[in-house]
Amino acid sequence: MKPTNYHLFDFLDFDTELLRNESLWKAYKPTAVYEKEGDIYVTVPFQKQKLANDMMADTDVPQEEYTLIIRQYNIGITRLFLGFGDYVLTDESEMLQFSDRIQKVPLFIKEQKGKWILSTEDGTKRAIINVEEPLLDRWSELLPDPQETLDITLYPDGKREIRLSAYDHFSPPRYDALPVAFCKRDGRKERATLSFECKPDECFAGTGERFFKMDLSGQTFFLKNQDGQGVNNRRTYKNIPFYLSSRMYGTFYHTCAHSKLSLAGHSTRSVQFLSDQALLDVFVIGGDTMEDILRGYRDLTGYPSMPPLWSFGVWMSRMTYFSADEVDEICDRMRAEHYPCDVIHLDTGWFRTDWLCEWKFNEERFPDPKGFIGRLKKNGYRVSLWQLPYVAENAEQIDEARANDYIAPLTKQQATDGSNFSALDYAGTIDFTYPKATEWYKGLLKQLLDMGVTCIKTDFGENIHMDALYKGMKPELLNNLYALFYQKAAYEITKEVTGDGIVWARSAWAGCQRYPLHWGGDSCSSWDGMAGSLKGGLHFGLSGFAFWSHDVPGFHTLPNFMNSVVVDDVYMRWTQFGVFTSHIRYHGTNKREPWHYPTIAPLVKKWWKLRYSLIPYIVVQSKLAIESGYPLLQALILHHPEDKLCWHIDDEYYFGNDFLVAPVMNSENRRDIYLPEGKWVNFFTGERLEGACWLRDVYVPLEEMPVYVRANAVIPIYPEDVDCTDEMDLSKSIALRIDNDYKGFWNR
Repeated sequence: MKPTNYHLFDFLDFDTELLRNESLWKAYKPTAVYEKEGDIYVTVPFQKQKLANDMMADTDVPQEEYTLIIRQYNIGITRLFLGFGDYVLTDESEMLQFSDRIQKVPLFIKEQKGKWILSTEDGTKRAIINVEEPLLDRWSELLPDPQETLDITLYPDGKREIRLSAYDHFSPPRYDALPVAFCKRDGRKERATLSFECKPDECFAGTGERFFKMDLSGQTFFLKNQDGQGVNNRRTYKNIPFYLSSRMYGTFYHTCAHSKLSLAGHSTRSVQFLSDQALLDVFVIGGDTMEDILRGYRDLTGYPSMPPLWSFGVWMSRMTYFSADEVDEICDRMRAEHYPCDVIHLDTGWFRTDWLCEWKFNEERFPDPKGFIGRLKKNGYRVSLWQLPYVAENAEQIDEARANDYIAPLTKQQATDGSNFSALDYAGTIDFTYPKATEWYKGLLKQLLDMGVTCIKTDFGENIHMDALYKGMKPELLNNLYALFYQKAAYEITKEVTGDGIVWARSAWAGCQRYPLHWGGDSCSSWDGMAGSLKGGLHFGLSGFAFWSHDVPGFHTLPNFMNSVVVDDVYMRWTQFGVFTSHIRYHGTNKREPWHYPTIAPLVKKWWKLRYSLIPYIVVQSKLAIESGYPLLQALILHHPEDKLCWHIDDEYYFGNDFLVAPVMNSENRRDIYLPEGKWVNFFTGERLEGACWLRDVYVPLEEMPVYVRANAVIPIYPEDVDCTDEMDLSKSIALRIDNDYKGFWNR
């Protein structure tokens, strides 16, 4: 559909021909405000509008009244809830996992002329509900007066001022945003919207793994998980209904419905949210730092858990290894040539038929799976296995799955979607809303984990069969939430059997950060693929996730998806990027082992050894991350939100709290580098630099990478070369002091 640039059609999704039986209901000023059990209840009348692009109240239809609930939490979080008579406020949700820091605090009402002021017991103002008439100097009757509005200003932490978009209109009929409204279709409440004011210079970030520039201002996103099919488009595997603002607040929309989020996009005066469900449950989080706000989000939705030590080593994979002999040969060679590595991943080729996921090894090509896995473990390798949450028509388990409703019964046949590169027909989606189906799935994984497998790649999960009957939820609500059910099941059984809580996941929604870890999907082995991956990782870290990885050196090639050659400099530069990421895995459609790139293989080995030297630092920063709001891969705005330049830099990042990393993403081996405020030391040369400046057109040879570390930082490193983390004793770690005597890592 071509855009109309009108709010009713482009944002609220009304039929442009106005032929559907639907109506818009606009919030008016409250008629009552009262306290109940520490919450504030606001009676809000809604007036039906005539079905026209020019808004006009349909006064022939009686108003409908609904109750807005305002709840305050002690750590600078204000909650707005409006169920429109169909839903009640509850903390029971797969997305919510309140920390011990979350405590509801009572609100008190003070009525003044034209206002209700809501405060906590200590007198801190938390909201103002304004019903005062606007000041007028009336001289014309040419246009009608604007309709009543809902005018509420929030102060979630007592400092930040966040106001509903009470007056985002041109002339009274021409609205560009509404503070609160809902829609009906065929007499049923169907959609709901809520909008906040934004400032002309306000910037935004987060919203999931967003493959966009750092400042998302001016963008409107459809929050529906889908196969991203690359990292350079509007599709994404991981939508998170949460954003950060440069005004030092964040907003979490507690929903799993398909939604829209417009960050000063449709209107530059408003942040607008539209849910396909007539339910609004919104948490507004204030904070003095970006980390405060992200921690508040984790306080609501859960903290990440600590991945095992071995997961921080190198993972080796490709699509795909087909036999035990092939895997043994690769693993033996890595050990013989001292390429340190901890994980070997088997992708789609370990089954009876490539891509035919039956959760069983091919008996001819893997005749003794348990022995095979055991031998690898003795040699320091963990085994990770690919699978997916669908059952194919010709899979061994199809009859059992259908007979017991372990897959949701289809109401009509559907075409395969996304990056399924096989010709298989997936007959159904495992129904994780059904406890018996979840236990059945866990049983399939347990057989593999009991053999010694240590990680399950929970691939896919963005798309589900939409024309299917799931036992616990409608598919329109399950679609986004499916990733959370899926990854939780795999994580729980993995931790139960192995003691290590870990998955390797592609899709995500709010709450999935509790079940690490996630990777960035199917990027191209190119400079734009690398740049897109980094953009996605930065926004993902600003969406509550601590751990994130990406396929080194990209997943597929161009112009031939499977068969074009990966060039040496892309492989090398992406390796450097991977070394300074929370997790590093080589994977893709063709050769990934470093000896296939003989010109750079010795250099790759050197950087892998650097990775293992840094593991003590990575562990320390990971422990900090799981108890705070920090990710490992940190956008510059996390430390410098007041620096307007940092809101426009998406090709540099902090790695933990001490390293500043500027990957080279071109064949010219040159780039501009921004050093934010502070004193910096080149990690490899020891050169000392003062921040808040640009280094222009810096030449960086292929064997080097611009990496800086805070002056006077103390970096724990491992002093010995190892082949895997099994050979590491972290008590042997030493302190690398970035003082005046430091001459660079390679010059120690």
